[in-house]
Amino acid sequence: MKNKVGREIPEEFLQNGVEVFQGQYYRDNYEYTKAAPTVRAYVKPDRNKLQNSLRETILALNLKDGMTLSFHHHFRNGDYICAQVMEIIHELGIKNLFICASSLGKAQANLVPMLEDGTITGISTSGVRDEIGRAISEGKLAQPAWIRSHGGRVRAIETGEIKIDVAFIGAASCDVYGNASGKGGKSECGVLSYADVDAKYADQVVVITDNVVPGVNMPASIKGIDVDYVVKVDQVGDPAKIAGGAIRMTKDPRELKMAAYCAKVVAATQWFKDGFSFQTGAGGASLAVTQFLRSYMDEANIKMGWGMGGITEPMVDMLHQGYIRALLDDQAFDIPAVKSVHSDPTHYEISCSEYANPLNKGAYVNYLDYVILGALEIDTNFNVNVVQGSDGLIQGAPGGHPDTAAGAKCTIIVAPLLRSRLATVRRELTSVTTPGESVDVLVTDYGIAVNPRRQDILQQLQKTDLPLCSIEELVETAEKICGRPEPIKFTDKVVALVEYRDGTLIDVIRQVKK
Repeated sequence: MKNKVGREIPEEFLQNGVEVFQGQYYRDNYEYTKAAPTVRAYVKPDRNKLQNSLRETILALNLKDGMTLSFHHHFRNGDYICAQVMEIIHELGIKNLFICASSLGKAQANLVPMLEDGTITGISTSGVRDEIGRAISEGKLAQPAWIRSHGGRVRAIETGEIKIDVAFIGAASCDVYGNASGKGGKSECGVLSYADVDAKYADQVVVITDNVVPGVNMPASIKGIDVDYVVKVDQVGDPAKIAGGAIRMTKDPRELKMAAYCAKVVAATQWFKDGFSFQTGAGGASLAVTQFLRSYMDEANIKMGWGMGGITEPMVDMLHQGYIRALLDDQAFDIPAVKSVHSDPTHYEISCSEYANPLNKGAYVNYLDYVILGALEIDTNFNVNVVQGSDGLIQGAPGGHPDTAAGAKCTIIVAPLLRSRLATVRRELTSVTTPGESVDVLVTDYGIAVNPRRQDILQQLQKTDLPLCSIEELVETAEKICGRPEPIKFTDKVVALVEYRDGTLIDVIRQVKK
């Protein structure tokens, strides 16, 4: 069955109420009853949550084949928790596990053999890269992986679509009562926003830390009332690797050119006024936009009301310099952000549900004026792919991309026309992550295209000297330079399901032919 963006979804995946994507606001006013965990009550006052070892803790959980385990990725490439936990479970011979992770990447490379031997047979994640992304792309996972946005993951857990048996939460600090934080000790990660829903909805919750603090660990990101066990290990993660991978500052002239264009787009549109709200991605050009915004804000004598998202050093600097009144943080992307969220009084930690869940009563993404996002590919209908590389391998993350794009008044994609002689702007995408109806402006190094649906934005930008063009002209320019790409050949085997934030299927990803 074809969905609204023209992608064919096999009927076999449209079971148990699963539908094809039918538009970004298809499930507006959707009604559901929130799921609830099965809680084992501890009435006697002599309960001690603190365990002697991670292995002892895992044995106490009474794990069984077929269970669902969850992990978060606030330590990003420096995460040690998932690898440590899964090695012990693998040794115990437990099979057919479903892993519900907020993201997977280089730090989880040791999971690949577990996909191959049946220890792990199912995965849900908001991002998958490196060795584990290649393994899924090559069909080594028994069942198709579910690729969900950050908001979509929270929605799936809150509605009961995913039932977590045990949540493993890595924390920088924790007390013996289970109050856990991203602050304190040698492994600070800033916030624990992605783990909030896991703690509330999992049947059993284990906090793993290398810093058990005396007394009461407040303020706590994860409350002790949701925690069953606390275990101390040598180290939960490497903070130096939090900023690895997607985060990079740029000095590249091409990226700086696009950032300058993007800042001018923001400054020329109607929402650029005192108190505006803003989120940017973590790519080089996206990060640089904040630097160029300052002069426009000075000229207009305005301040940003709040900035949001994965927080980075440029946003923290603007907070310190008075350009931003508040930061709303669901992930610290670098060390300055980690330090700021626990020292700056107007830098606030928010849960992932508050950030992006499409089925709550008002996630902050719905109040964004601007969001600046990247793209691996974008087509002439403004549909965007941020998950699957042009070689067909899964190597990216929807993250908050579909969530913020649907919520913001002005969604701007910043991407070069070409990457390594491969066209970013194309007639057809390898796969679709974010629908074109959510995208308003495309900024490239060869010109700026406005979605025809947004004539209001086009009219405002026509008053500037920005190099406006149609997206069809950008495609033609790309094809003149590097030709039209040969289509990738895939097998019939579906290796991943790309779910839109509301639970409908926006695409499927098939195994690449060798």
